[in-house]
Amino acid sequence: MTFFLHSFNELLGLMSVHLQRQDTFMRDSIPPVQRLVITLRYLATGQSLASLHYAFLIGKSTASLIIRETCVALWDVLNSAVMSQPSTAEWRDIAEVFGQTCHFPNCVGAIDGKHVRMLKPIRSGSRFYNYKKFFSVVLLAVSDANYCFRYIDLGAYGSSSDSAVFGHSHFGRLLASNALELPAPQNLPGTTYPAMPYVFVGDEAFALGVNLMRPFSSRGLSVERRVFNYRLTRARRVVECAFGILANKWCFLHTPILFKLDTAINAVKAACVLHNFVRQRDGYNFEDTLSHALGRAQLTGVRGTAHGAHVREHFCRYFMSPEGALPWQMEAIEN
Repeated sequence: MTFFLHSFNELLGLMSVHLQRQDTFMRDSIPPVQRLVITLRYLATGQSLASLHYAFLIGKSTASLIIRETCVALWDVLNSAVMSQPSTAEWRDIAEVFGQTCHFPNCVGAIDGKHVRMLKPIRSGSRFYNYKKFFSVVLLAVSDANYCFRYIDLGAYGSSSDSAVFGHSHFGRLLASNALELPAPQNLPGTTYPAMPYVFVGDEAFALGVNLMRPFSSRGLSVERRVFNYRLTRARRVVECAFGILANKWCFLHTPILFKLDTAINAVKAACVLHNFVRQRDGYNFEDTLSHALGRAQLTGVRGTAHGAHVREHFCRYFMSPEGALPWQMEAIEN
């Protein structure tokens, strides 16, 4: 309990100056600690404004304003501290952890997209109505092997597919233009040739590329391709676990967010940076990763590049070689 209190006090110290308001002749301002507690209570429980009104003896409109302003401040303060773009050296460190824990060398992140439920925005038509028959925005995230988000993109229409969201995201454009400062290609462990690029891993919704691996189609796969899919899935599941931790710690994500679009997006962004803040300090319970209430984003067929296919085939052969094989992988693909 002392450790969690220490983290809260650290967060309050970072946020106080941004949450302080001026007292007036009519009334004293609500202090920063209460503003932060109200916002954390909402994010952690998803309580209604009416419930917060009775719990903290404040007006519902006041509670709404506090949540909106505090979520914006949380993102502005914590984003650069807990979710900044990694340097080249940091990408190498991320890849080392993926190699040790997920047994996928040269992997620097797992990518996935999830639907966040929300109210239908005014005059939005069917753009936010997804294939699962509810209104949502897409949360696209890149996670490292420690279940921390290294990048998020939020706000795309619920009708959009993962590949479309990724292609139009800032991260997707950085990856396409080689602006992420990824390390130079490096030999896979135990090999001397060829040097292989550092890659992100995703599911079938993403287009295959030099720096983005996706699984083979599930039809008529050879043994080595089934092994590749198994190894990729082991690495990709970390982003699923990250979403599970996020949704089970910040339970407002379990139900539709009852705010306007901008406030809903700011609340989810605040939850994501708080996820990293808490994860880096207090750890997590494994059970939190087993399930979450976020719907999977829509899958659509996308084509990859020939060079990307060549990189994937080399990984495929490596995972079957004495240098890259796992003792249990053949048994795993047969179960």
